[in-house]
Amino acid sequence: MRRDGILRAALDEFSERGFASARLDDVAKRAGVAKGTIYLYFEDKETLFEELIRATLGPLIAELKTLPTHDVTARAALERLLGAFAKEIYGTSRRHVLRLVMNEGPRFPRLAEFHYRNVVEPAMAAMKLLLARAVERGELRHPALVSFPQLVIAPGLLSVIWGSLFDRFAPLDVDAMLRAHLDILFDPGARP
Repeated sequence: MRRDGILRAALDEFSERGFASARLDDVAKRAGVAKGTIYLYFEDKETLFEELIRATLGPLIAELKTLPTHDVTARAALERLLGAFAKEIYGTSRRHVLRLVMNEGPRFPRLAEFHYRNVVEPAMAAMKLLLARAVERGELRHPALVSFPQLVIAPGLLSVIWGSLFDRFAPLDVDAMLRAHLDILFDPGARP
């Protein structure tokens, strides 16, 4: 349980200070452990951040990899995935991990690469497979979505950016936006 407490403290510390300014001394203090205890679980600050990525976003990637593709429609599978994103990522402090990667990635390319290899790359591969099957079955009309699965997940990233910058001025109904996005993808000719 100490490991989980360290990860929670690290998320708080990184969220408040950013990766560069966060100190392991402060993470330890937040976690209520000695600094040396952190080193029992994590080699350094970078390894701690990497594990934070894996622990917070890994379950969503696992969900994406197991989306049913044969007996459930692509829309139902994506509703399940985007619903999990809204509830388990955006609706919790886990969204800060995505924000941190976006903010810190340009200055710390190894962290961006870790995120890409462990989150983005497997997510895109699973999404392409799901979308290709949807196009084959006629559920989606535009095959460009297979080439650009980023278009399907873009509202999730937008919600994290919006939430960080503008939520205090104009809160975003993420669930409604994600439903609208799916309506546009699966019924582009519909009229309001």
